[in-house]
This record gives sequence, C-alpha cells and structure tokens, in this order.
Amino acid sequence: MHFNKIITIILFIILAFLVLLFKFSFAQDSDKYQKFRKEMVSRQIKARGIKDPMVIKAMLKVERHLFMPEYIRGHAYKDSALPIGEGQTISQPYIVALMTEALELRPADRVLEIGAGSGYQAAILAEISQEVYTIEILDTLCKRSEDLLKKLGYKNIFVKCADGFLGWPEKSPFDAIIITCAVDKIPQPLIDQLAEGGRMVLPLGNPGYQELTLVLKKGEKAEQSFITNCIFVPMTGKQVDK
Repeated sequence: MHFNKIITIILFIILAFLVLLFKFSFAQDSDKYQKFRKEMVSRQIKARGIKDPMVIKAMLKVERHLFMPEYIRGHAYKDSALPIGEGQTISQPYIVALMTEALELRPADRVLEIGAGSGYQAAILAEISQEVYTIEILDTLCKRSEDLLKKLGYKNIFVKCADGFLGWPEKSPFDAIIITCAVDKIPQPLIDQLAEGGRMVLPLGNPGYQELTLVLKKGEKAEQSFITNCIFVPMTGKQVDK
C-alpha cells in the first residue's frame, strides 16, 4: 500500500510538471505571436498609411495565426497572402486593413462579407461593427471558419454556406459590404442589398488583374472610385458562370 502511494505521488508530480510545461510553452508561443502581431501592425499597417484607430486595434487583437493551417502559422504575420486550402488564400494583412478602413465602419453597422475563407476578415470586421454576416461557397472552409469563430467566442458573426453572388437578402439592408474574391462586374443583388449611403469594397476586374474599388450607393447610382491595384482569387458559383 505504501509503495502504491509513492507511485501515485510520483505520477501526480509528473502530471503537474507536464501541465506547467504546457502552460509555459503556450505562454511563450502567445508572447511570440503577440510580438509578431505588433511588428506587423507597425511595419505593414501603420507605415503604409492606415490611420483608423478601430482598424489598428482590431489588427492588434485578432490572432491571425489561428486562422491558418498549423504548418504555415510561422508565416502568419508576414507581408503576403497565404494558402488556407481548397485553392483559397488568406489576404495580405495590409489589404485586410485597407479594405476594412475603406468601409468607414461604425459600431452600430451591419456588414455583409462575401467570401468568408478562413474567417479572419470577418473577425476583424466583428471587432468594429455590431453584426457581420459572412457567406462562403466552399463547404469545407465554411464549416471550418464557422467552428473557429464560435470557438473564439464571436457571437456577432453569422456564417452561411451558399453562393455569395446572391448575397443574404433576408438580412438586408447592410451598411457595408466587402467582397474578398474578384468579380468582373458588381453583382446586382449586392448593390440592391446595400443601404442608402452604404459603402462596398471589392476587387473588380479579370482573374489576373483587378482594381480594389470603393462603391458608394447614392439613390439609383453606385459611384465607383479606385483604391489600388490587387490580385484576388476569382468568385465562383453558378450565378457567376451564367
């Protein structure tokens, strides 16, 4: 009996040591990624002219590395787009910040995102606005991003697995719409679902070259203005193929 007690105590000590080791390792990883995130915001975001304090705060807070496969998490805060599977990518941090700032979001805004992808852009939007509705056509990515966003505690993000070309009419109108895949023309359903005075940001052009474009809805008109050149993966779906 005495021997069994000694074994139990030894096992308890080993288990406690392993728990402490795990916590220490996790804290080190967290500190490392936090450092990378601060450097990303300083060198890639602020240095390129992003000034909106709410966008900067969101980019500092949201842990980008959690939204990508483990094998490339070490590159999460680099100045580039990265693959997330299914032939899709997570956008370059600067582009995420630029598109978000161009929307000029307010805390009470309701936002529609076309192309949920990893869920990272939706998380950034959710840090600033009241509600985010995001649509992803690829089931694998849709379910993965939905599960992750729930795990991270976002209660103001609503995910739908569907063709984003058609938008989310039953939840419209939206104060802002962001399209994270390239289109050669703006889908009319999305213009219809944009509120009066609302803003839309999207990559407009052919698959090899697009212009990041800001659309401002004024009555029956959708005024367009150029932001910068960009390259995004193309929008897919039955409506696009028509």
